[in-house]
Amino acid sequence: MVIPLMKQADEQGRNERAALHFGAAWAEGTACAVDARRALRAFLAHAPHAGRSPVPDLVALDAELVVSELVTNAIRHAPGPCGLILWCTDDELVVTVWDSSVQEPVVRERDARRFGGHGMHVVHAVSSAVDVTVGEAGKRIVARIPFTPGGDAPGPGGRTVLSASLSGCPPQRP
Repeated sequence: MVIPLMKQADEQGRNERAALHFGAAWAEGTACAVDARRALRAFLAHAPHAGRSPVPDLVALDAELVVSELVTNAIRHAPGPCGLILWCTDDELVVTVWDSSVQEPVVRERDARRFGGHGMHVVHAVSSAVDVTVGEAGKRIVARIPFTPGGDAPGPGGRTVLSASLSGCPPQRP
């Protein structure tokens, strides 16, 4: 069950454009990564109708990866409710996933022979920053996905390119 928290930006000032934001929360056992990705796509589709520039396609794809990985981790590793908060500014998309576990996510050592366990590597690879805050009632993971590449961003055009060795699959031929 999705419980909308915020759907529209609050006024911050006459000359300052407010951030567009949205939130959803799921009760224990009801969260689904598919629902989280749908919420993200609806949020990104709404951005131009709220006076924002369309979110670049590569950013949208990276955001889907981040949302999918973080919500899936919350479902697998945290008992209780979890939630998703999305913020869109002029410069970046901020994805926050919270859950009831007080355990920080584990970034496992890379192993091309292992199936699974690479999600946090993906989140870090496509985000400019990933912050984890643990409290008494759970944790919050915040991933920042910039709309334009930074000056020292890796990959072509600033986009991070994951090597085939990370996934354990040989490169695909065109």
